[in-house]
Amino acid sequence: MSERYILFYKPYDVLCQFTDNDRTTPLRKTLKDFIPIPGVYPVGRLDRDSEGLLLLTNHGKIQHRLSHRQFNHPRTYWVQVERIPDETALNALRSGVNIKDYQTRSAQVELLPTEPALPPRDPPIRFRKTVPTAWLEITLTEGRNRQVRRMTAAVGFPTLRLVRVAIADFRLQGLQPGLWRDLTAIEVQNLYKLTGVSPPKK
Repeated sequence: MSERYILFYKPYDVLCQFTDNDRTTPLRKTLKDFIPIPGVYPVGRLDRDSEGLLLLTNHGKIQHRLSHRQFNHPRTYWVQVERIPDETALNALRSGVNIKDYQTRSAQVELLPTEPALPPRDPPIRFRKTVPTAWLEITLTEGRNRQVRRMTAAVGFPTLRLVRVAIADFRLQGLQPGLWRDLTAIEVQNLYKLTGVSPPKK
C-alpha cells in the first residue's frame, strides 16, 4: 500500500476517530463521514469541540515522530477566550502553568489585534453581551489532553473557541471545514525532512 498524507479541516462536533465506540449516546459524526480512505490515522488529536487542521497518514513512523511530545514539533492554535487577557496572564501562559500534576512547557503566546478570518462555527459560541472576548495565537510543542483549554482556564480566561491552524509547517489556509486534500509532492518531501524519516525507496 502506498503512503498517504492528508490535510483535513475538522469541523466542530466531529470525533477525531473513524468509529464511535460509545453506544450509549446518539450517533455522532466521525472522520469516516468526511474521509473515504481506509488505513489512514490522525497525527495527534483534536477534541470533539475543537476545530481545525488534522494531518492523517498511514505511515506509522511519521505519525509517531509528529505526535510524540519528545520531538517538539510545534502546533499553532487560534483561541477565543472570555475577557481580555493582560500581560500577567499572557506571560504566565508563555512561561508555563501548572495543570493538575504537570507544568506546561514554555509556549509562544500573542494577543491577536483583530478577530481572525475563520468560517463561522456551527453552532456559534454562546456570547455574553456584557463580557468581551479576545483571540490569542498559541504555539505549543506538546499536546496533552485538552491542554490549551486547561491553560487558559488556569490563568482565568476560559476558552470559548479553539481552532488549530498549523502543525509544524503545514497550515489550514486553503481548506474549508469538512474538506481535505493530499499533500503535494513538495510538501511530502518537506514532511520527511521535518521528521528525519527516510523516504521509501522507489
